[in-house]
Amino acid sequence: MNETTNIDGKIIPVKQDVLTLPNAISLSRALIAIPILILHHASGKEANWLIVALIGYAFISDYLDGYFARKLNQVTEFGKVADPLADKICAIILFFYAVLIGIIPLFFFFIMIARDLLILTGSLLIKRKRGKYAMSVVSGKVTVNVLAIYWIVAFFFPEREQTIEFLMWLSIILMIYSLGSYVHRYIMIQKKGAEFN
Repeated sequence: MNETTNIDGKIIPVKQDVLTLPNAISLSRALIAIPILILHHASGKEANWLIVALIGYAFISDYLDGYFARKLNQVTEFGKVADPLADKICAIILFFYAVLIGIIPLFFFFIMIARDLLILTGSLLIKRKRGKYAMSVVSGKVTVNVLAIYWIVAFFFPEREQTIEFLMWLSIILMIYSLGSYVHRYIMIQKKGAEFN
C-alpha cells in the first residue's frame, strides 16, 4: 500500500474564508506599490520619509500576513493565492517602474516575469487537478526578500554600482533555484501524489 507524505512538513488546517486579517494585509501589499510610485514621481524622483515608510510596510507585511494566519488559525485557500500574488503584483509594478527610470535592466525584468508565469501556471495546474493551491516554498520567500533588497538598494543608492550588480546576480541565482524548488514540488504533487496543505 502506497503512503503519501505531506510535503509541507506538517499538516495545517486550511479554511475557505476570504475576509480575514491576513488576507487584508496581503491585498494591501499588492496595492502599496501605486502610492509609492505616485509619491516618487510627484517629489521629482526624490525619496521622502513617506515613501520609506510605505516600502517598510510592504516589507514587513510579507511577514505579518503569514504570522497572523498561523497565530489566528486563519490559513485559507484564498490566502495561499493572495500572499504570493501580492508579492508578485507589488514586485512587477515596482520593478517595471525601476526599468522605466533606468535603474534596473530590462532583461532582469523579463527573467522575473518568465519565472512568475511558470510558477503561476504550475499552481493553476495543481489547483485544476487536486482542487486546492499549494503553499509557497521557503526558497520562494527568500527570493522575494532578496529581490526587495535589490530594488531598495538600486532605488535609493544608485551610486553603489558593485553592490547593485552583486544583488542583481544573487537575485537571478535565487530565482532560478526557487523555480527549481517549485518544479520539484509540482512533480511531487502531480506525478507522485504527495499530500500538501
